[in-house]
Amino acid sequence: MSLFHISEDPAIPLFVPRPSAYTAEPVVWAITPERLVNYLLPRDCPRVCFWARPDSTVGDRETLLADDAAVVAIEARWLERVRQASLHCYTMPPEGFVELDANAGYWVSAKPVRPIENVVVSDLPDQIARRGARLRILPRLVALQAAVAASSLGFSMIRMRNAAPEL
Repeated sequence: MSLFHISEDPAIPLFVPRPSAYTAEPVVWAITPERLVNYLLPRDCPRVCFWARPDSTVGDRETLLADDAAVVAIEARWLERVRQASLHCYTMPPEGFVELDANAGYWVSAKPVRPIENVVVSDLPDQIARRGARLRILPRLVALQAAVAASSLGFSMIRMRNAAPEL
C-alpha cells in the first residue's frame, strides 16, 4: 500500500507528529492514492471534493456529479494560485500508519516518519484531471458544501474556514 503527504515545503527530511484537532495525540498525516487528488491544491485553498460510493443514489450522482467520476471544486479567486503552484508529493512508508477515516483516505502515525521519495507536482489542474477528477471553478463553495454533505456521495471538505461566505 502506498501513502502520500502533499506539501508546499520542498525539503522535509523527517515528518514529526504535530498536534491535531482530530486526534488525541500528535500525528503525521498521510493520504491514500485514491484521495491524493483532493490535495493537489495549495494548502489553504478551500475545496469541496466528492465522488460516488457504491451506495450513492442515482439522483445524487446525476445532480452533483453529472458525468464526472469525482469532483474537486474550488472558488474562482483561487484559480490563478492553483495554476501557478507547485507542490511536493512525499511517498510515505506504510509501516506505523493506521487508518483514521476510510472515506476520506486519512492515515496517521504517532511516530516520526522519514519519507521514501519527494516528487515535484506542477500544472495542478492537469494533475487533477489525470487522476480522474474534474476541477470545478465556482464563485463560492458554501451552497455546494451543504448539498454534498446532505447527499449520499463520499466527500472530503478541506480548509472550508477559508471559503468566502455566502452572499
